[in-house]
Amino acid sequence: MKIIEQIDPVWAKDLPQAPKWQSHGQEVLIENPWMRVTRHPVTAPTGMKADYWVVRPKNIGAGVLPLHDDGTVTMVGQHRFALMRYSWEMPEGGAPEGEDPFDAIQRELKEEAGLTARHWVAALDMDLSNSTTDERAMCWLAWGLEETEVDPDPTEVLVSVRVPYMTLLEEVGRGAVRDSLTVATVYRAYHMAQTSLNGDGPLPCELAQAMLSA
Repeated sequence: MKIIEQIDPVWAKDLPQAPKWQSHGQEVLIENPWMRVTRHPVTAPTGMKADYWVVRPKNIGAGVLPLHDDGTVTMVGQHRFALMRYSWEMPEGGAPEGEDPFDAIQRELKEEAGLTARHWVAALDMDLSNSTTDERAMCWLAWGLEETEVDPDPTEVLVSVRVPYMTLLEEVGRGAVRDSLTVATVYRAYHMAQTSLNGDGPLPCELAQAMLSA
């Protein structure tokens, strides 16, 4: 189980501690190189006894929104097996247990988009579906991009395109881009660009202006 230090929101400061779930052991039902499924006899916060199953991916999800100086973004398209449909996403991958997710996403940016970046800023650290899985994802924005050779996985057929950031934002809102890491990071990037227009945010002012006008 991945243990992450909890950061409480400001409104929770003076609230009493809520009752917790209790696990009374675990049984590994399925395990492969990518995930394990565990079964737990548990006591719910209400005191009710239950049987809980959890999907525990072995990789931390990692994604990056590559921002070009002209305000465009590199997106990658590929067919996804689980949903059996085509998906447009920012470059993404997984950091295996023991690998720094930042190292993993630099590798994925090269492999999927054929890019390296001189500048990076952390955007998000998220729990993806906390009722059934402990999967975690970490996302970045990157700029100062330079081209290199692409090197996709043997199972991947990828299409790479550059689109204006504001067009990408509109397509996310329209539901044409649905990947959760991409959706969350695109919205986060909008906030970061807005706060950077006067020099107070994490992005160069010129880049923020290019993004919001592209």
